[in-house]
Amino acid sequence: MSQDIIPGFTGSRARVNGQTIAYSRGGEGPPVLLLHGFPQTRAMWRAIAPGLARDFTVVAADLRGYGESSGPEGVAAMSFAEMAADQVALMSHLGFRHFHVAGHDRGARTAHRMALDTPRAVASLTLMDIVPTHLLLDRLTQGVARDYYHWFFLAQPTPFPETLIGHDPDLFFERCLLGWGKATLAQFDPVALGAYRRAWRDPGKIHTMCNDYRAAIEVDFDRDAADLARRVSAPALVLFGADGPMARRYDVAATWADRLSDMRARPIPGGHFFPEQSPDQTLDALRDFLLKSGV
Repeated sequence: MSQDIIPGFTGSRARVNGQTIAYSRGGEGPPVLLLHGFPQTRAMWRAIAPGLARDFTVVAADLRGYGESSGPEGVAAMSFAEMAADQVALMSHLGFRHFHVAGHDRGARTAHRMALDTPRAVASLTLMDIVPTHLLLDRLTQGVARDYYHWFFLAQPTPFPETLIGHDPDLFFERCLLGWGKATLAQFDPVALGAYRRAWRDPGKIHTMCNDYRAAIEVDFDRDAADLARRVSAPALVLFGADGPMARRYDVAATWADRLSDMRARPIPGGHFFPEQSPDQTLDALRDFLLKSGV
């Protein structure tokens, strides 16, 4: 083990579910798993995880195909179900068979699939700035298509998006960071931003991130369609950026009302990347929910 990118945490890797998953661990208490989104890594939790670690054992992991985790070949291998299976296996490897999970963006979609596929593992579920995957794709509006064009660009056949992104990865991915709700680069921790750049400049990671979006359309949509009648029974918290495109295009809480049996929801100042724009408010909301949710 070595000092990790999250202050006060230790970093390591585990071979689980056929992948090598990089993670950070810190604190003591009930276990909490934190999952990042696109186009980030576990470094997004730098300003939040240490605060949670005062009350919890916190594990922040890189999703397969992202950050320092390994990247599988093939579109189906980047489905949310496979990502979720990795993380359940990681927590089991660390001795935790029942834990809280909180995710942002792709990490939130992974966490939702985890709660459907392995409900006994999930003590509580926190979803940050997403609406259900099936709803977004099935009821696509012009406004959402404009804001979330990257879903359909990244899902184009290889190597088209990979080639274009690879010409200038920083230009493309930084535009993603800035384009979803009143963010500036100055609002991103420079250490975290460095970790993001190292990852997204890797052609292999560009490819697996594209496969993530291909899988959402080719694999996850049908799987979610089959589960539309299912509801997550674990306590759930839905957080969303007050100034982001999700809040502008949807009543975010309402999109989850028929999917989460025990739900509370609240806006956080900022856009899509509110955990980095408003880390203190995000920490307070998450910590309060987790302390009341038990194990």
